[in-house]
Amino acid sequence: MDFDLSEDLRLFREAAREFARRELGPRVEEAERTERTPLELFRAAGEAGFLGVRYPEELGGAGVGCMAETILREEMGYVCSGLASALSVSSHLGTYPIYAFGTDEQRETYLVPALKGEKISAFGLTEPNAGSDVRGIQTKAVRNNGGWVLNGTKTFITNATIADFMIVVAYTDPGAGIEGMALFVVDADRPGVSVNRLKKMGNLSSEIGEVVLQDVEVPADACLGGETGAFKKVMKTLNIGRVLVSGGALGVARAALDAAVAYAKDRSAFGQEIGNYQGISFPLSRSHALVDSTRLAVYRAAWLFDQERDPVEETSVAKYLAGETALEVTDRAIRVFGGYGYMREYPIERYVRDARYFAIVEGTQEIHLRVISRQLGLKG
Repeated sequence: MDFDLSEDLRLFREAAREFARRELGPRVEEAERTERTPLELFRAAGEAGFLGVRYPEELGGAGVGCMAETILREEMGYVCSGLASALSVSSHLGTYPIYAFGTDEQRETYLVPALKGEKISAFGLTEPNAGSDVRGIQTKAVRNNGGWVLNGTKTFITNATIADFMIVVAYTDPGAGIEGMALFVVDADRPGVSVNRLKKMGNLSSEIGEVVLQDVEVPADACLGGETGAFKKVMKTLNIGRVLVSGGALGVARAALDAAVAYAKDRSAFGQEIGNYQGISFPLSRSHALVDSTRLAVYRAAWLFDQERDPVEETSVAKYLAGETALEVTDRAIRVFGGYGYMREYPIERYVRDARYFAIVEGTQEIHLRVISRQLGLKG
């Protein structure tokens, strides 16, 4: 889609690509092996201006829009999906609610240092019994001594083990249904907050955990944007995040495709390069077409956000296509490598594992098909 990118966005992409190669590249092997996110990477990203690029310059952002941040996620995902996820959560999910719905004091206390990479954030929505069904969360916040007391459990929380603070979604008025939710900023060192590390199959360099909130007391000003009505705020936060994570899926798909094409040109069988056989060249050509067309859908959704639109259908189309593209392209790529693709000597097995992530996070594929069907006027 180069024909449609402005000169500023092309320059931004080159800067993002160079940052990913320089800062993420050398850290991938160690981070994946130890399953630890290098904390110094957040400071490096902050100093380079790549944390919260959509936020205004006066807050430490770059003010360049959703398209630019989607491109950044794509370029970081190309190098390492796990590290890209850790940075993206701290620069969007864990900070956007503060920017969009918080007070000046909350922004100064949490958002500004997060954009500098001095603090790391997380977003606590998913629970053991509530994932796609947001209204099913059980975490509650009760008024007490002028503040709030939180009780509940959040799970599959990216950055949970390294976060300095977390945005927590909780019911303040369960009787009001989904309108009875609120957002809270909770410091990780608050008494009653405990974190259990979780193990997963992919994105190993991105740490996740289960967060238990047991009689956690927070002050009244920990509440973000009102004591109720947070459901729509959560949905807006997630909708933008779905576009960004689609950029990450594109990055992984591109990396797998490029690796497979290079291998097809280098590997010989029966007297010629395997890329000369249609059994190899055709699947790779299909993958190229899929990546190229999916990018158009993802960039369209990002562009619509930059036009201050609310692209519900376009976002779900982009997220669904990006998830499917990551799965299909990585699967075809590992087949090109044959037995070598199954070995850790090559990064292709990491791409295959990481690709599974994109069919689950930020709304499963089925959830997005449901959103699309509703936009078509269907009830399924």
